[in-house]
Amino acid sequence: MESRNPIFSQRGAAGGQPAWGGPTPSVQQLNEMYTAPSYAPPAERAMTIDDVVVRGFMTLGTLVLSAAVAWYLGLGWSVAAPAMIVGLILGLIVSFRQSTNPALILGYALCYGVAIGVLSRTYDYVFHGIVLQAVLGTMLAFGGTLAVYTLKIFRPTPKFTKFVIGAAMAAVGLMLVNWIAGFFVTGGLGLRADNPIGWIFSIAMILLGCFFLLLDFDEIESGVRAGAPARYSWLMAFGLTLSLVWLYLEILRFISYFTDND
Repeated sequence: MESRNPIFSQRGAAGGQPAWGGPTPSVQQLNEMYTAPSYAPPAERAMTIDDVVVRGFMTLGTLVLSAAVAWYLGLGWSVAAPAMIVGLILGLIVSFRQSTNPALILGYALCYGVAIGVLSRTYDYVFHGIVLQAVLGTMLAFGGTLAVYTLKIFRPTPKFTKFVIGAAMAAVGLMLVNWIAGFFVTGGLGLRADNPIGWIFSIAMILLGCFFLLLDFDEIESGVRAGAPARYSWLMAFGLTLSLVWLYLEILRFISYFTDND
């Protein structure tokens, strides 16, 4: 009786052996089948907001912990200055290479934490209680900026992004000129002195830090929406840490202008 299995519905010409149904694959198809990988690893998981929050807590936690240790041990600038230089180098590497290496990012947080701990202890020795005020001010600035972004009161545009980057470059240039001028004139240009010019400049720097936070929030949201790989959450956490460090230092300086030293 004739087999009704469709696979064997046709007979081969030689020896009456059964032949597979369908067209015979070509030499090119056979070659592609042979060279194709036997296993394809799964694609990397996409980044989520929770990833950024967790990495952010890890990075900020490292910075705060190292600052607390430096404060508690009473480390001086002989340790803080090299740590700040190393942290600056690591930060530049991460920024220009857009690196997602956790070791580089946590190393930056560790080194800068030591420098911030020594600086904060120095400020608190001269202006008792100023560090707590600066921390609270930084938290309020962060919360207010996050509320502005979340409530869609303002969203960064490409033009705004260019303005913030240009303003940051101009600010760094002005601070460099002010530092050089300080070698020839007391107080330099007055940008970092306790005077109206210094007050206005500090307010501008605080606002610039808030603008950078807006850019950070927008970058995080865009990355999550675009399905960026999860490892980029480290880079987002690094950006947030940079902005918060900027804010804290500027708020610390600004409060010192209106605090009586002991």
